[in-house]
Amino acid sequence: MDNVLDLLDQLTFDAERATGVTGIPHPFWVYNRPVDIDGLRKFHHHLQQGWLPRRIEPSPLRFGRHRWVSADRPSEIEIVATSRPRAELDAWLEEQATTPIDAAHGPGWHLAVLSFTDGGAAVSLAVSHCLADGGGLLEVMANAADGRDAAIDWPAAASRRRWQALREDARQTVCDIPALGRGVVAAVRLARRARRGGAGAAPSTTRLNLRLPTGADEPLTLPMATVFIDADEWEARAHALGGTSNALLAGLTAHLAQRIGRVTADGSVLMRMPVNERAAGDTRANAVSHLSVTLDPAAATTNLREIRAAVKQALVSHQEQRDDERAMMSFVPLLGLLPKRLVRLIDHTVVSSNIGVVAPAVIRPDGTDADLFAARLSHQGVSKALMHRLGGALYVLSGIAQGQVFVSVTAYQPGYTNSNEALRQDLSNALDDFSLTGRYVGEPPKSNTDQSARMNTLHGG
Repeated sequence: MDNVLDLLDQLTFDAERATGVTGIPHPFWVYNRPVDIDGLRKFHHHLQQGWLPRRIEPSPLRFGRHRWVSADRPSEIEIVATSRPRAELDAWLEEQATTPIDAAHGPGWHLAVLSFTDGGAAVSLAVSHCLADGGGLLEVMANAADGRDAAIDWPAAASRRRWQALREDARQTVCDIPALGRGVVAAVRLARRARRGGAGAAPSTTRLNLRLPTGADEPLTLPMATVFIDADEWEARAHALGGTSNALLAGLTAHLAQRIGRVTADGSVLMRMPVNERAAGDTRANAVSHLSVTLDPAAATTNLREIRAAVKQALVSHQEQRDDERAMMSFVPLLGLLPKRLVRLIDHTVVSSNIGVVAPAVIRPDGTDADLFAARLSHQGVSKALMHRLGGALYVLSGIAQGQVFVSVTAYQPGYTNSNEALRQDLSNALDDFSLTGRYVGEPPKSNTDQSARMNTLHGG
């Protein structure tokens, strides 16, 4: 098997090394009873047998393509000895997101289980984004829960002698040169299409701040909040507003971006939406492309038709331009030659990701159905300085499981009140603007207003 990294996987890894930030897809399960530890151990065992236990071996050439090798440090399951109140779930998940995870040195993922003092339990799976995206991770988890092993014989680490690695990677680089030329042509073609279509939003109202006060490099935990909405209520509201489930998520994301000030100069929201491109037998870590769409959040809470039409048109344009966008990935190896300071100035705008209906197997890590399933996007290595240079971040992830729509939000906006409590309040208010009722796991902040207090917690809030 060819173990050379796909270009998008190379980009993900290079971006991680350039910024020092590790993206962590972070699914979790909540049980209203104790977890079957033996069943969870079987789940962990099958995770070890799939294509998740691998790592990235960097090329000895600065601009060379990296390769997949087998993981030589197994990931151990963590069974937390001391039970904690259910209200501390969010805090525990934040702690799990800080577990050392490294796609190059391993281990690249971590499974843990926590018992609640009320008799329930939670299971957490934190994974490096360099090893799997959302779609790939869902496939891996379903296979593991069903006991299906898709073992792949990746080469052993350091199995190539240095001279061999230099020769092979140099040959790979030469083979990539024609693609670089095609990438240049594709970039010109995309630029012309954008000019003809008047694409592109006005510059952001938030300028990148390159002058920061002393101490701005302090570590930062990005605010996060996860809310659950009844799936029937969500679908009914989307239909009533003239949209679809995906349009409702895009509208909610745009409305939330407007609330926290993450908009362009003309008040619109520049949004990126991942498109799953994973095929059968696909072992790429990140098998996605991204469409971009500019949305007007003004009418989102009362009419989703314009947003639905804009997303549909963006998808059509994305399909037409996909080959050119893929060709532009040929520039990825050159990122290794760019100064880190320049790479750090990439602005990821607003991201809205919908994983759709979660397969039933994913819901049963211990062999039985969990009462709740959701996923978040956590990060390691973030600093306040980096967030200000990037102009902030807003990532909204959603899916449907066990009759519930989960919406997980990760956000930071320079100059805004950045805390879990403030984000939860903004999310609660945004849902209320859409006439939706959300429920949180754990107790709501005491500082919540009467409106927010009406959004009962799922357990004992």
